[in-house]
Amino acid sequence: MRMGEMWSHVGSTMGSLMFIYALFKQFFPYHLQDYIEKHFKKLVSFAYPYVEITFDEFTGERMKRSEAYSAIETYLSGKSSASAKRLKADVVKDSQSVVLSMDFNEEVTDEFQGVKVWWAARKTPHKTQRISWFPADDEKKFYKLTVHKSYRELITESYVSHVLKKGKAIATKNRQRKLYSNNPSHNWYGYKRTKWSNVVFEHPATFDTLAMEAKKKEEIKNDLIKFSKGKDYYASIGKAWKRGYLLYGPPGTGKSSMIVAMANLLDYDVYDLELTAVKDNSELRRLLIDTSSKSIVVIEDIDCSLDLTGQREKKKKAKDKDDEGMDPIANMVNEEEKKESKVTLSGLLNCIDGLWSACGGERIIVFTTNYVEKLDPALIRRGRMDVHIEMSYCCFDAFKVLAKNYLKIESHPLFEEIERLLGETKMAPADVAENLMPKSDYEKEETCFERLIEALKTTKEEAIKKADEEAHAKEEKEEKEKQQSEKDENEKEKSADDAKK
Repeated sequence: MRMGEMWSHVGSTMGSLMFIYALFKQFFPYHLQDYIEKHFKKLVSFAYPYVEITFDEFTGERMKRSEAYSAIETYLSGKSSASAKRLKADVVKDSQSVVLSMDFNEEVTDEFQGVKVWWAARKTPHKTQRISWFPADDEKKFYKLTVHKSYRELITESYVSHVLKKGKAIATKNRQRKLYSNNPSHNWYGYKRTKWSNVVFEHPATFDTLAMEAKKKEEIKNDLIKFSKGKDYYASIGKAWKRGYLLYGPPGTGKSSMIVAMANLLDYDVYDLELTAVKDNSELRRLLIDTSSKSIVVIEDIDCSLDLTGQREKKKKAKDKDDEGMDPIANMVNEEEKKESKVTLSGLLNCIDGLWSACGGERIIVFTTNYVEKLDPALIRRGRMDVHIEMSYCCFDAFKVLAKNYLKIESHPLFEEIERLLGETKMAPADVAENLMPKSDYEKEETCFERLIEALKTTKEEAIKKADEEAHAKEEKEEKEKQQSEKDENEKEKSADDAKK
Protein backbone atom coordinates (compact mmCIF):
# COMPACT_ATOMS: atom_id res chain seq x y z
CA MET A 1 0.00 0.00 0.00
CA ARG A 2 1.41 3.42 -0.96
CA MET A 3 1.39 6.27 1.51
CA GLY A 4 -1.28 8.09 -0.52
CA GLU A 5 -3.65 5.12 -0.27
CA MET A 6 -2.95 4.74 3.44
CA TRP A 7 -3.83 8.38 4.04
CA SER A 8 -7.14 7.96 2.19
CA HIS A 9 -8.17 5.31 4.73
CA VAL A 10 -7.33 7.31 7.81
CA GLY A 11 -8.05 10.79 6.44
CA SER A 12 -11.73 10.86 7.23
CA THR A 13 -11.15 9.54 10.75
CA MET A 14 -8.45 12.12 11.45
CA GLY A 15 -10.65 14.90 10.09
CA SER A 16 -13.47 13.94 12.40
CA LEU A 17 -11.15 13.82 15.40
CA MET A 18 -9.69 17.25 14.61
CA PHE A 19 -13.21 18.70 14.33
CA ILE A 20 -14.22 17.24 17.69
CA TYR A 21 -10.98 18.47 19.27
CA ALA A 22 -11.64 22.01 17.99
CA LEU A 23 -15.08 21.98 19.60
CA PHE A 24 -13.61 20.80 22.90
CA LYS A 25 -10.98 23.55 22.82
CA GLN A 26 -13.67 26.16 22.24
CA PHE A 27 -16.40 25.13 24.68
CA PHE A 28 -14.67 23.23 27.52
CA PRO A 29 -13.31 25.14 30.53
CA TYR A 30 -9.65 26.07 30.41
CA HIS A 31 -8.67 23.95 33.43
CA LEU A 32 -10.00 20.81 31.66
CA GLN A 33 -8.18 21.40 28.34
CA ASP A 34 -4.89 19.74 29.44
CA TYR A 35 -6.82 16.64 30.44
CA ILE A 36 -8.69 16.59 27.12
CA GLU A 37 -5.52 17.15 25.09
CA LYS A 38 -3.76 14.26 26.84
CA HIS A 39 -6.50 11.79 25.95
CA PHE A 40 -6.92 13.25 22.47
CA LYS A 41 -3.29 12.40 21.65
CA LYS A 42 -3.91 8.83 22.75
CA LEU A 43 -6.95 8.69 20.44
CA VAL A 44 -4.96 10.04 17.50
CA SER A 45 -2.22 7.48 18.17
CA PHE A 46 -4.83 4.73 18.03
CA ALA A 47 -6.33 6.04 14.77
CA TYR A 48 -2.90 6.58 13.13
CA PRO A 49 -0.65 3.73 14.32
CA TYR A 50 2.48 4.84 12.48
CA VAL A 51 5.84 6.21 13.57
CA GLU A 52 7.55 8.93 11.54
CA ILE A 53 11.31 9.56 11.67
CA THR A 54 12.74 12.70 10.05
CA PHE A 55 16.31 13.01 8.73
CA ASP A 56 17.20 16.67 8.08
CA GLU A 57 19.73 17.69 5.45
CA PHE A 58 21.68 19.87 7.88
CA THR A 59 22.65 19.45 11.52
CA GLY A 60 23.91 21.82 14.20
CA GLU A 61 22.01 24.98 13.25
CA ARG A 62 22.58 24.26 9.52
CA MET A 63 26.34 24.42 9.91
CA LYS A 64 27.12 20.95 8.60
CA ARG A 65 25.44 18.68 6.05
CA SER A 66 24.18 15.49 7.66
CA GLU A 67 26.07 12.34 6.71
CA ALA A 68 22.89 10.37 7.42
CA TYR A 69 20.95 12.45 4.88
CA SER A 70 23.61 11.86 2.21
CA ALA A 71 23.72 8.11 2.92
CA ILE A 72 19.92 7.83 2.72
CA GLU A 73 19.89 9.78 -0.54
CA THR A 74 22.40 7.35 -2.02
CA TYR A 75 20.63 4.28 -0.64
CA LEU A 76 17.26 5.33 -2.05
CA SER A 77 18.63 6.06 -5.54
CA GLY A 78 18.18 2.41 -6.60
CA LYS A 79 14.71 2.17 -5.06
CA SER A 80 13.67 5.44 -6.68
CA SER A 81 14.67 4.48 -10.22
CA ALA A 82 12.49 1.39 -9.95
CA SER A 83 9.28 2.84 -8.51
CA ALA A 84 9.20 6.66 -8.19
CA LYS A 85 7.29 8.59 -10.85
CA ARG A 86 9.33 11.80 -10.69
CA LEU A 87 13.12 11.48 -10.64
CA LYS A 88 16.21 13.68 -10.56
CA ALA A 89 19.19 12.66 -12.70
CA ASP A 90 22.90 13.15 -12.00
CA VAL A 91 25.90 12.05 -14.07
CA VAL A 92 28.77 10.38 -12.18
CA LYS A 93 31.98 8.44 -12.66
CA ASP A 94 33.60 9.71 -15.87
CA SER A 95 30.20 10.63 -17.37
CA GLN A 96 29.50 6.99 -18.18
CA SER A 97 26.46 6.43 -15.97
CA VAL A 98 23.46 8.30 -14.60
CA VAL A 99 22.24 8.09 -11.00
CA LEU A 100 18.52 8.66 -10.47
CA SER A 101 17.00 9.83 -7.19
CA MET A 102 13.42 10.66 -6.29
CA ASP A 103 12.30 14.23 -6.63
CA PHE A 104 10.81 16.15 -3.72
CA ASN A 105 7.27 15.24 -2.65
CA GLU A 106 7.81 11.74 -4.06
CA GLU A 107 7.71 8.52 -2.06
CA VAL A 108 9.07 4.99 -2.39
CA THR A 109 8.60 1.79 -0.42
CA ASP A 110 11.25 -0.51 1.01
CA GLU A 111 11.14 -3.84 2.81
CA PHE A 112 13.38 -5.07 5.63
CA GLN A 113 13.00 -8.54 7.19
CA GLY A 114 9.43 -8.72 5.91
CA VAL A 115 8.46 -5.28 7.24
CA LYS A 116 7.32 -2.61 4.77
CA VAL A 117 8.41 1.01 5.27
CA TRP A 118 7.73 4.22 3.36
CA TRP A 119 10.30 6.87 2.44
CA ALA A 120 9.32 10.38 1.33
CA ALA A 121 11.47 13.30 0.17
CA ARG A 122 10.25 16.64 1.47
CA LYS A 123 11.26 20.28 1.56
CA THR A 124 9.67 23.26 3.25
CA PRO A 125 9.41 26.50 1.24
CA HIS A 126 11.08 29.68 2.43
CA LYS A 127 8.85 31.76 4.70
CA THR A 128 9.59 35.07 2.98
CA GLN A 129 9.14 35.98 -0.65
CA ARG A 130 12.28 35.76 -2.77
CA ILE A 131 13.18 36.19 -6.42
CA SER A 132 11.87 33.10 -8.15
CA TRP A 133 14.96 32.21 -10.16
CA PHE A 134 17.15 31.93 -7.03
CA PRO A 135 16.82 28.82 -4.83
CA ALA A 136 16.29 29.63 -1.16
CA ASP A 137 19.49 29.32 0.80
CA ASP A 138 17.84 28.22 4.04
CA GLU A 139 15.16 25.96 2.52
CA LYS A 140 14.73 22.93 4.75
CA LYS A 141 15.06 19.54 3.05
CA PHE A 142 14.55 16.20 4.75
CA TYR A 143 13.66 12.54 4.31
CA LYS A 144 10.73 11.10 6.26
CA LEU A 145 10.61 7.41 7.18
CA THR A 146 7.19 6.00 8.12
CA VAL A 147 6.59 2.55 9.64
CA HIS A 148 3.94 0.86 11.77
CA LYS A 149 4.59 1.48 15.45
CA SER A 150 4.68 -2.26 16.22
CA TYR A 151 8.01 -2.44 14.34
CA ARG A 152 9.59 0.59 16.04
CA GLU A 153 12.36 -1.40 17.73
CA LEU A 154 13.36 -3.29 14.56
CA ILE A 155 13.50 -0.09 12.52
CA THR A 156 15.37 2.07 15.01
CA GLU A 157 17.88 -0.58 16.09
CA SER A 158 18.53 -2.44 12.83
CA TYR A 159 16.97 -0.96 9.71
CA VAL A 160 18.29 2.60 10.01
CA SER A 161 21.82 1.30 10.62
CA HIS A 162 21.43 -1.00 7.59
CA VAL A 163 20.39 1.93 5.38
CA LEU A 164 23.29 4.16 6.50
CA LYS A 165 25.87 1.41 6.07
CA LYS A 166 24.56 0.43 2.65
CA GLY A 167 24.32 4.03 1.49
CA LYS A 168 27.89 4.80 2.51
CA ALA A 169 29.15 1.67 0.73
CA ILE A 170 27.37 2.68 -2.49
CA ALA A 171 28.72 6.23 -2.21
CA THR A 172 32.27 4.95 -1.79
CA LYS A 173 31.91 2.71 -4.84
CA ASN A 174 30.51 5.51 -7.04
CA ARG A 175 32.59 8.30 -5.53
CA GLN A 176 33.73 11.00 -7.93
CA ARG A 177 36.30 13.48 -6.70
CA LYS A 178 35.37 17.15 -6.89
CA LEU A 179 37.01 20.56 -6.80
CA TYR A 180 35.10 23.00 -4.60
CA SER A 181 35.24 26.79 -4.42
CA ASN A 182 33.53 29.03 -1.88
CA ASN A 183 30.87 31.43 -3.12
CA PRO A 184 31.05 35.18 -2.37
CA SER A 185 29.49 36.25 0.91
CA HIS A 186 27.56 39.21 -0.49
CA ASN A 187 25.17 39.01 -3.42
CA TRP A 188 22.57 41.23 -5.01
CA TYR A 189 19.14 41.55 -3.39
CA GLY A 190 20.43 39.96 -0.16
CA TYR A 191 20.48 36.55 -1.81
CA LYS A 192 23.01 34.09 -0.36
CA ARG A 193 23.95 31.07 -2.37
CA THR A 194 25.18 27.76 -1.05
CA LYS A 195 28.53 27.89 0.70
CA TRP A 196 30.43 25.74 -1.81
CA SER A 197 30.05 25.14 -5.54
CA ASN A 198 31.87 22.28 -7.25
CA VAL A 199 33.03 20.78 -10.52
CA VAL A 200 34.33 17.31 -11.33
CA PHE A 201 38.04 17.07 -10.49
CA GLU A 202 39.94 15.12 -13.14
CA HIS A 203 43.41 16.71 -13.28
CA PRO A 204 46.03 14.18 -14.53
CA ALA A 205 49.04 15.39 -12.49
CA THR A 206 50.64 12.74 -10.25
CA PHE A 207 53.86 12.38 -8.28
CA ASP A 208 55.28 10.47 -11.25
CA THR A 209 54.80 13.51 -13.50
CA LEU A 210 55.88 16.04 -10.86
CA ALA A 211 59.21 17.74 -11.63
CA MET A 212 61.11 17.33 -8.36
CA GLU A 213 63.99 15.42 -6.80
CA ALA A 214 63.09 11.74 -6.55
CA LYS A 215 64.16 11.46 -2.89
CA LYS A 216 62.10 14.50 -1.89
CA LYS A 217 59.02 13.19 -3.70
CA GLU A 218 59.29 9.83 -1.96
CA GLU A 219 59.49 11.51 1.47
CA ILE A 220 56.34 13.54 0.77
CA LYS A 221 54.44 10.50 -0.53
CA ASN A 222 55.35 8.44 2.52
CA ASP A 223 54.24 11.26 4.84
CA LEU A 224 50.87 11.56 3.06
CA ILE A 225 50.20 7.81 3.11
CA LYS A 226 51.13 7.59 6.79
CA PHE A 227 48.71 10.42 7.55
CA SER A 228 45.83 8.79 5.64
CA LYS A 229 46.25 5.61 7.70
CA GLY A 230 46.78 7.39 11.01
CA LYS A 231 43.29 7.69 12.49
CA ASP A 232 44.05 5.53 15.54
CA TYR A 233 47.51 7.08 15.95
CA TYR A 234 46.16 10.66 16.03
CA ALA A 235 43.50 9.61 18.53
CA SER A 236 46.13 7.96 20.76
CA ILE A 237 48.26 11.13 20.94
CA GLY A 238 45.24 13.40 21.47
CA LYS A 239 45.45 15.38 18.23
CA ALA A 240 42.83 16.22 15.61
CA TRP A 241 43.24 14.08 12.49
CA LYS A 242 44.60 16.81 10.25
CA ARG A 243 47.94 17.84 8.78
CA GLY A 244 49.25 21.14 7.45
CA TYR A 245 51.56 21.63 4.48
CA LEU A 246 53.28 24.86 3.51
CA LEU A 247 54.39 25.02 -0.13
CA TYR A 248 56.69 27.94 -0.82
CA GLY A 249 58.91 29.00 -3.65
CA PRO A 250 59.09 31.22 -6.75
CA PRO A 251 56.26 31.27 -9.33
CA GLY A 252 56.21 28.36 -11.76
CA THR A 253 57.88 25.86 -9.44
CA GLY A 254 54.91 23.46 -9.31
CA LYS A 255 53.00 24.34 -6.13
CA SER A 256 49.58 23.81 -7.74
CA SER A 257 50.79 20.61 -9.41
CA MET A 258 51.93 19.35 -6.01
CA ILE A 259 48.41 19.87 -4.60
CA VAL A 260 46.89 17.94 -7.50
CA ALA A 261 49.41 15.12 -7.04
CA MET A 262 48.55 14.93 -3.33
CA ALA A 263 44.81 14.73 -4.13
CA ASN A 264 45.32 12.05 -6.78
CA LEU A 265 47.55 9.99 -4.49
CA LEU A 266 45.05 9.94 -1.61
CA ASP A 267 41.85 10.20 -3.69
CA TYR A 268 40.78 13.33 -1.76
CA ASP A 269 38.46 16.17 -2.75
CA VAL A 270 39.98 19.66 -3.00
CA TYR A 271 38.44 22.78 -1.45
CA ASP A 272 39.94 25.96 -2.93
CA LEU A 273 39.27 28.53 -0.19
CA GLU A 274 39.35 32.15 -1.35
CA LEU A 275 39.72 34.13 1.87
CA THR A 276 38.94 37.50 0.29
CA ALA A 277 35.41 36.22 -0.45
CA VAL A 278 34.80 35.30 3.21
CA LYS A 279 32.92 37.92 5.22
CA ASP A 280 34.20 37.23 8.73
CA ASN A 281 35.52 34.61 11.16
CA SER A 282 32.07 33.12 11.74
CA GLU A 283 31.56 32.46 8.05
CA LEU A 284 35.06 30.99 7.80
CA ARG A 285 34.14 28.49 10.53
CA ARG A 286 30.93 27.55 8.74
CA LEU A 287 32.82 27.01 5.49
CA LEU A 288 35.43 24.75 7.05
CA ILE A 289 32.85 22.77 9.02
CA ASP A 290 30.99 22.16 5.76
CA THR A 291 34.02 20.48 4.15
CA SER A 292 33.97 16.70 3.99
CA SER A 293 36.51 14.28 5.37
CA LYS A 294 39.11 12.95 2.93
CA SER A 295 39.71 16.44 1.62
CA ILE A 296 42.45 19.00 1.03
CA VAL A 297 41.65 22.60 1.98
CA VAL A 298 43.85 24.93 -0.08
CA ILE A 299 44.59 28.61 0.52
CA GLU A 300 46.79 29.71 -2.35
CA ASP A 301 49.06 32.77 -2.13
CA ILE A 302 48.29 33.21 1.55
CA ASP A 303 50.48 36.33 1.64
CA CYS A 304 48.19 38.00 -0.93
CA SER A 305 44.85 36.40 -0.05
CA LEU A 306 44.30 38.29 3.18
CA ASP A 307 45.74 41.23 5.07
CA LEU A 308 47.20 39.52 8.13
CA THR A 309 50.02 41.96 8.81
CA GLY A 310 48.24 44.76 10.66
CA GLN A 311 47.91 47.08 7.65
CA ARG A 312 44.11 46.80 7.37
CA GLU A 313 43.39 49.87 9.53
CA LYS A 314 45.78 52.03 7.50
CA LYS A 315 44.14 50.89 4.26
CA LYS A 316 40.68 51.61 5.71
CA LYS A 317 41.65 55.19 6.63
CA ALA A 318 43.11 55.77 3.18
CA LYS A 319 39.97 54.40 1.55
CA ASP A 320 37.70 56.55 3.70
CA LYS A 321 39.72 59.59 2.68
CA ASP A 322 39.35 58.72 -1.00
CA ASP A 323 35.57 58.38 -0.55
CA GLU A 324 35.18 61.90 0.93
CA GLY A 325 33.19 64.13 -1.38
CA MET A 326 31.93 61.25 -3.53
CA ASP A 327 28.31 61.30 -4.60
CA PRO A 328 26.18 59.52 -1.90
CA ILE A 329 24.26 57.60 -4.55
CA ALA A 330 27.47 56.34 -6.09
CA ASN A 331 28.64 55.31 -2.62
CA MET A 332 25.42 53.38 -2.05
CA VAL A 333 25.63 51.63 -5.45
CA ASN A 334 29.19 50.49 -4.83
CA GLU A 335 28.66 49.57 -1.16
CA GLU A 336 28.72 45.83 -1.83
CA GLU A 337 31.96 46.11 -3.81
CA LYS A 338 33.64 48.01 -0.96
CA LYS A 339 32.97 45.38 1.67
CA GLU A 340 36.20 43.73 2.68
CA SER A 341 36.81 40.51 4.50
CA LYS A 342 36.99 40.84 8.27
CA VAL A 343 38.72 37.50 8.77
CA THR A 344 41.51 37.96 11.30
CA LEU A 345 44.74 36.08 11.87
CA SER A 346 43.44 34.75 15.20
CA GLY A 347 40.22 33.63 13.50
CA LEU A 348 42.13 31.76 10.81
CA LEU A 349 44.44 30.15 13.37
CA ASN A 350 41.50 29.03 15.50
CA CYS A 351 39.93 27.33 12.47
CA ILE A 352 43.06 25.46 11.40
CA ASP A 353 44.54 24.70 14.80
CA GLY A 354 42.06 25.62 17.53
CA LEU A 355 38.89 24.09 18.91
CA TRP A 356 37.10 24.22 15.58
CA SER A 357 39.83 22.27 13.82
CA ALA A 358 38.60 19.10 15.56
CA CYS A 359 35.20 19.29 13.80
CA GLY A 360 35.73 16.55 11.23
CA GLY A 361 38.69 14.34 10.47
CA GLU A 362 41.12 13.26 7.77
CA ARG A 363 41.72 16.74 6.39
CA ILE A 364 44.86 18.27 4.94
CA ILE A 365 45.36 22.05 4.96
CA VAL A 366 47.73 23.51 2.37
CA PHE A 367 49.07 27.07 2.24
CA THR A 368 51.05 28.28 -0.76
CA THR A 369 53.16 31.41 -1.02
CA ASN A 370 55.84 32.90 -3.22
CA TYR A 371 57.26 34.90 -0.32
CA VAL A 372 57.46 32.85 2.86
CA GLU A 373 59.35 35.63 4.65
CA LYS A 374 56.21 37.82 4.54
CA LEU A 375 54.11 35.41 6.59
CA ASP A 376 53.48 35.77 10.30
CA PRO A 377 55.57 33.16 12.17
CA ALA A 378 52.48 32.18 14.19
CA LEU A 379 50.76 31.11 10.98
CA ILE A 380 53.43 28.70 9.76
CA ARG A 381 54.91 27.27 12.94
CA ARG A 382 55.17 23.48 13.30
CA GLY A 383 51.91 22.03 14.54
CA ARG A 384 49.95 24.29 12.20
CA MET A 385 51.96 23.84 9.05
CA ASP A 386 53.56 20.54 9.99
CA VAL A 387 55.51 20.07 6.76
CA HIS A 388 57.36 22.88 4.97
CA ILE A 389 58.09 22.02 1.34
CA GLU A 390 60.33 24.30 -0.69
CA MET A 391 59.36 24.24 -4.35
CA SER A 392 62.66 25.31 -5.83
CA TYR A 393 64.04 26.01 -9.28
CA CYS A 394 64.48 23.15 -11.72
CA CYS A 395 67.23 20.70 -10.86
CA PHE A 396 68.57 17.92 -13.09
CA ASP A 397 66.32 15.27 -11.49
CA ALA A 398 63.31 17.46 -12.22
CA PHE A 399 64.51 18.00 -15.79
CA LYS A 400 64.75 14.25 -16.40
CA VAL A 401 61.14 13.86 -15.28
CA LEU A 402 60.07 16.61 -17.69
CA ALA A 403 62.10 15.13 -20.55
CA LYS A 404 60.37 11.80 -19.99
CA ASN A 405 56.94 13.43 -19.73
CA TYR A 406 57.21 15.66 -22.79
CA LEU A 407 59.58 13.78 -25.10
CA LYS A 408 59.59 10.18 -23.78
CA ILE A 409 63.40 10.34 -23.55
CA GLU A 410 65.46 9.23 -20.54
CA SER A 411 68.98 9.90 -21.87
CA HIS A 412 70.62 12.03 -24.56
CA PRO A 413 74.12 13.37 -25.33
CA LEU A 414 72.95 16.92 -24.56
CA PHE A 415 71.93 15.97 -21.00
CA GLU A 416 75.44 16.65 -19.72
CA GLU A 417 75.44 20.25 -20.86
CA ILE A 418 71.90 20.79 -19.61
CA GLU A 419 72.89 19.44 -16.18
CA ARG A 420 75.81 21.88 -16.03
CA LEU A 421 73.65 24.85 -17.02
CA LEU A 422 70.90 23.96 -14.57
CA GLY A 423 73.50 23.95 -11.79
CA GLU A 424 74.50 27.49 -12.77
CA THR A 425 71.07 28.94 -13.65
CA LYS A 426 67.79 29.51 -11.85
CA MET A 427 64.92 28.47 -14.12
CA ALA A 428 61.47 27.40 -12.97
CA PRO A 429 60.22 23.94 -13.99
CA ALA A 430 57.35 25.61 -15.86
CA ASP A 431 59.83 27.49 -18.09
CA VAL A 432 61.88 24.33 -18.66
CA ALA A 433 58.72 22.46 -19.64
CA GLU A 434 57.69 25.19 -22.08
CA ASN A 435 61.04 24.94 -23.87
CA LEU A 436 60.85 21.15 -24.01
CA MET A 437 57.36 21.05 -25.48
CA PRO A 438 57.50 20.35 -29.25
CA LYS A 439 56.15 23.22 -31.34
CA SER A 440 54.97 20.90 -34.09
CA ASP A 441 54.50 17.19 -34.80
CA TYR A 442 57.66 17.19 -36.87
CA GLU A 443 60.02 18.87 -34.42
CA LYS A 444 62.82 16.56 -33.26
CA GLU A 445 63.80 15.97 -29.65
CA GLU A 446 67.26 17.40 -30.21
CA THR A 447 65.74 20.69 -31.34
CA CYS A 448 63.82 20.92 -28.07
CA PHE A 449 66.95 20.29 -26.03
CA GLU A 450 68.89 22.88 -28.03
CA ARG A 451 66.11 25.42 -27.47
CA LEU A 452 66.29 24.74 -23.73
CA ILE A 453 70.09 25.16 -23.75
CA GLU A 454 69.76 28.54 -25.46
CA ALA A 455 67.10 29.61 -22.99
CA LEU A 456 69.30 28.56 -20.06
CA LYS A 457 72.25 30.51 -21.48
CA THR A 458 70.08 33.58 -22.01
CA THR A 459 68.68 33.32 -18.49
CA LYS A 460 72.20 32.96 -17.10
CA GLU A 461 73.40 36.06 -18.97
CA GLU A 462 70.37 38.06 -17.82
CA ALA A 463 70.98 36.97 -14.22
CA ILE A 464 74.64 38.06 -14.45
CA LYS A 465 73.61 41.38 -15.99
CA LYS A 466 70.98 41.94 -13.33
CA ALA A 467 73.45 41.08 -10.58
CA ASP A 468 75.94 43.58 -12.03
CA GLU A 469 73.25 46.26 -12.21
CA GLU A 470 72.20 45.61 -8.64
CA ALA A 471 75.83 45.69 -7.49
CA HIS A 472 76.37 48.96 -9.36
CA ALA A 473 73.17 50.43 -7.91
CA LYS A 474 74.29 49.34 -4.46
CA GLU A 475 77.68 51.02 -4.91
CA GLU A 476 76.02 54.23 -6.10
CA LYS A 477 73.69 54.17 -3.13
CA GLU A 478 76.54 53.61 -0.71
CA GLU A 479 78.52 56.42 -2.36
CA LYS A 480 75.58 58.82 -2.10
CA GLU A 481 75.07 57.87 1.53
CA LYS A 482 78.78 58.42 2.18
CA GLN A 483 78.69 61.85 0.52
CA GLN A 484 75.56 62.80 2.43
CA SER A 485 77.18 61.68 5.66
CA GLU A 486 80.28 63.77 4.95
CA LYS A 487 78.07 66.75 4.06
CA ASP A 488 76.11 66.40 7.28
CA GLU A 489 79.33 66.13 9.26
CA ASN A 490 80.73 69.28 7.64
CA GLU A 491 77.54 71.17 8.39
CA LYS A 492 77.72 70.08 12.02
CA GLU A 493 81.32 71.29 12.30
CA LYS A 494 80.39 74.59 10.64
CA SER A 495 77.49 75.02 13.02
CA ALA A 496 79.78 74.32 15.95
CA ASP A 497 82.33 76.92 14.75
CA ASP A 498 79.60 79.49 14.27
CA ALA A 499 78.35 78.82 17.76
CA LYS A 500 81.82 79.42 19.21
CA LYS A 501 82.14 82.73 17.39
